[in-house]
Parts: sequence; structure tokens; C-alpha cells
Amino acid sequence: MPHRNLLILLVLSVLVAACDKGAGSPQAAGSPPSSTTPATPPLLLAAEDVHTVHNSALASGPAITGSVQPERRADLRSDVQAIVMKVLKENGDVVKKGDLLVHLDDTAIRDGLASAEATSRSAAQAFEQAGRQFDRMKTLRASGMASAQALDDAEGRRNGAQSDVESAKARVVLARQQLTRTEVRAPFDGVITERKVSPGDTAQIGKELLKVIDPNSLRFEAMVSADNVGEVKAGQAVHFRVNGYGDQDFTGKVRRVSPAANVTTRQVEVLVDFVGDKQPKLSGLYAEGRLETESKTSLTIPATAVVRDGDKASAFRVKDNKLQKVPLALAERDARSGDYVVAGGLVEGDQVIRYPTTLLKDGQPVQTAALAKSSMAASVEPATKKE
Repeated sequence: MPHRNLLILLVLSVLVAACDKGAGSPQAAGSPPSSTTPATPPLLLAAEDVHTVHNSALASGPAITGSVQPERRADLRSDVQAIVMKVLKENGDVVKKGDLLVHLDDTAIRDGLASAEATSRSAAQAFEQAGRQFDRMKTLRASGMASAQALDDAEGRRNGAQSDVESAKARVVLARQQLTRTEVRAPFDGVITERKVSPGDTAQIGKELLKVIDPNSLRFEAMVSADNVGEVKAGQAVHFRVNGYGDQDFTGKVRRVSPAANVTTRQVEVLVDFVGDKQPKLSGLYAEGRLETESKTSLTIPATAVVRDGDKASAFRVKDNKLQKVPLALAERDARSGDYVVAGGLVEGDQVIRYPTTLLKDGQPVQTAALAKSSMAASVEPATKKE
């Protein structure tokens, strides 16, 4: 093996010397000058640089705009006037139905409950005493020892004491309800979206404390122009995009169309339910889309692949390992995806440059990254086998 390597080195040395000699020798007399020019290297393309033209389903119908909102949402407000003692949940916390969220100061309410219970006991004792007095009066009246007026008076006192008992019981029930309202609990399983109080705040009656939503009940609350409301029906498909989710398309179905238009905007509300597992997880995001009142299939091309030259449009097609600048006849643009409908110039299956630049030339040779990689592997393989 060492002798073989040495022999290879000697052969290479002889070849290098011969090349140097040929390069240094003057050109033979009468021989024409060399006119060979280096070949233009092919344009190397990756798979993401090329778009395959195909037929797409185009939906046409009125445009709708709105926002993604939860169907189940609750604005928790204070039913009593008290100081906020504890806030146990923060924005984004997941809660279960019945979880304690806010604890208000219940000192004054507990004192009121104790007073109401004492009044109720006193009223019950007074009622018992009035009842016994009425029973004695009935006995005396039966034996002729009491007048009818005295019996009526005893009955009136008993009835009054009974009314006092009922009133005292009602005050006890009210005080207990007030006591339970000092503990604000989650009405359903959900997520805290907005906390509006902190410990030490004074919670007035009706003051908003927290907002809770159910993220699994999101829907598209959209508005459509009153001019197009006649085209909208329950069950129609809706395709739309949501801000924050890029070019991701969402699909929905019309659940209900409002029977009244907005007084200010003269638009009609349309409730759209999400269809499928793909749906956003955030509420309040702006969304826009289009109702699918009719659908057709057409050949489309991305707007980024179109080269504009005044009123003319063209695209660079990859065919036979070369670029071909093809004139295009474009029709309407899909409002949902932004792609152009191709009326002429391309056929299904053609490959075009997705993001053409001004450096591209008609007839320029191209080579895909996969072919370049296989060519490199083929040139390396023989050298590997020789060793």
C-alpha cells in the first residue's frame, strides 16, 4: 500500500509539471487564438423556491368581518359593598366550577347575621307566649269568664307575633345570602381573562371584579352588510382568517342570522361556529372572511409568482432544466387566499418560481437541489472505490 501511494504521487507530479510546461510555452505560429468562454453556471433551486400550479376551489360570496368571542363568558360583579380581602386567581389561570376567586370582608355581614338570628329567636319566643295567651282566652271565653273582645285582642297579638317571626326569618335568610356573596366563585370551568380588583379595594355593588371565559366555546361573531343579508342562510360554509395566525385558514358554519340590523352601522350580526379541530385559542382577535354562497374550481397562481410589467403579467416556468418567461392571462383574484385565477399561459402541473427577482433571465439553465446533491454523490463515489 505505501508503494502504491508513492506511485500515485509520482504520476501526479509528472502531470503537474507537464501542465506548467504547456502553460509556459508560447503559442504555436499560425494557430488561431482560443475563443472558448466559460459556460454559465445553472441556477440552483430548492424545493421551496418552486410552486406547482394546480386547480383550487374558489368560494364566492359576501365578505364578513368580526371577532372571535366565547359563547360562555361571565363578568363577575360584587353584590355587596365590602373591602376586597383576597384575590386568589390571576389572568390566564385555569379555574374549575365552584373555585373561590375573590374573598370580600364579611365582618359587618356576619354581625348583621348574628343580630338577625337573635331577633328571630326573640320573635319566636314572643309568638309562643302570644299563642299560650290566646289558648287561655279561648278557655275562659268558653266558660263565660272572658269577653269576646278580650279573645279577639289575644288572637290579634298572636297573629302579630307570627308575622314578626316570619319577618325575622326572612332577615336571617337575607343575611346568610349576603354572607355567601362575600365569596365570589367560578360559575363554570374556564380561564380568567381580566382581573379588575386587588386586595384593599372597595367593592361597590355592581363593581366588576373578574372576567371568566370558556375557551372551548369560541365562535366567530361576524357582521355582514345589510345589502347581502339575503344571501346568508343558516348552515352555509364560511372560510376566514384570524389576525395572529398568519395565512392559516379556518372553516366555520353559519348558526344563526340576527333578525335585526345594527342601528348605527346598518350591518347584520352572523354567528359562525367553528368546524373541525382547527380553531384559535384566543378570544377577542379580529377575523375576516367570506361566506361560501357558491363554489367553483379554477387554476390559480400565488400573487408572489406573478411578474408585472405595466399592464402585462408573466411568470417564470421551470421546464427542461431551463427558465421560460411565460405571458399570463389573469382573471379575478380569490378574496380568501389572494391567489390569481389563471385564464391562460399555464396548465395544471406546471412549476413556476415562487419569488422571482429581476436577476432571472429567459432561457437560464436551472438545477434543483436534489439533482445537484445526486451529481455530487456520483462524482465522489468512484474516488471512494479507488481507495
